[in-house]
Amino acid sequence: MADRKLSRPPEPLAVHAVADCGGNGQGSRGGNVLYKFLNASKRGPFSDAEYSLPSDGEPGEWMTAEGELELCANGYHYCREGALLEWLQAELYEVEIRGDRLYDEEMGKGCAREMRFLRRVEAWNERTQRLFACDCAERVLPICEQNYPDDDRPRKAIAVARRYAEGNATIEELDAAGDAAFAA
Repeated sequence: MADRKLSRPPEPLAVHAVADCGGNGQGSRGGNVLYKFLNASKRGPFSDAEYSLPSDGEPGEWMTAEGELELCANGYHYCREGALLEWLQAELYEVEIRGDRLYDEEMGKGCAREMRFLRRVEAWNERTQRLFACDCAERVLPICEQNYPDDDRPRKAIAVARRYAEGNATIEELDAAGDAAFAA
């Protein structure tokens, strides 16, 4: 880790409601917005850890890490808005940290002594995840079409996936389009 630039983030690092998962990088008290992704089981995607999550509009409990903080090893990990694409998972939460902390600009993440989950970012859901995947696939579609100009299966699969995300296609249509695109 000697090659990486570690820094201590500026104070305060409190997070409060933002309008959507894009946000403007500012919390309601002027702090930087911080995020934590969890997998579909609401656990840490790499640690498999359980967390105290928000409930009934109230933040989760403060959680404290014991021992020396170390990125990827010990502490409560988070990322900033600019690094969200590096850490995509099923569920996205806004978090607040306090106490000792480290941040690695290159890795796009930090770890803190204490963290609590403030709220789930509802704008990051199955629908928006599917639409995001369609957007990503459409960006590389010209490469596929350049190499296989007569094969429209990938384009059709993306269109069906968009319709499915909007509730206008069945799971059977989605599966069939996915199978066809995979065979392309």
